Amino acid sequence: MEDECHLLWGDTQGYVWGKTNEQIAIPMTNEKLRQTYYGAVNIMNGDCYVSPYEKGNGKCTIEYLEYLRKELKHKKILMFWDGASYHKSGEMKDYLAGLNDGLKPENWKVTFELFAPNAPEQNPVEDIWLQGKDYLRKMFAENNTFAKVKKSFMNYYQNRKFTFPKLEMYKSFIL
Repeated sequence: MEDECHLLWGDTQGYVWGKTNEQIAIPMTNEKLRQTYYGAVNIMNGDCYVSPYEKGNGKCTIEYLEYLRKELKHKKILMFWDGASYHKSGEMKDYLAGLNDGLKPENWKVTFELFAPNAPEQNPVEDIWLQGKDYLRKMFAENNTFAKVKKSFMNYYQNRKFTFPKLEMYKSFIL
């Protein structure tokens, strides 16, 4: 399962204790600072692969796929992802055609399936992004620069395995 996340400086806004039924927001500056991350989770073992990129586009998607192939020691990859335009672009089709050139579909090095349109709730990586952003909100006092926010976000995913019901649900389709 794969997805992109656009981390904004404002995503780190935290909350503090205050009067009952009153939420006190701690405003952050430089809310236009932004970092794009690509992430995938292996539903068989819960391994998570997160990497920062300039933005979400065909070029960065291909770079991320090459990163994944290297991390997975060039094993065959079956990827489920959303219908972002750059996932279906000519650039991506050319990449896949070159990568899988001459191979039968069952031997393709990388294969993609789409989630249903407009259904982010189907993608477990959305839940993983939420966990990372929740972590940042809890650590807002330590993350007083965007550089620290980005480092903290990446550290959260370092060597972390994920298990939750949505991942288990998809295992039954694979086994």
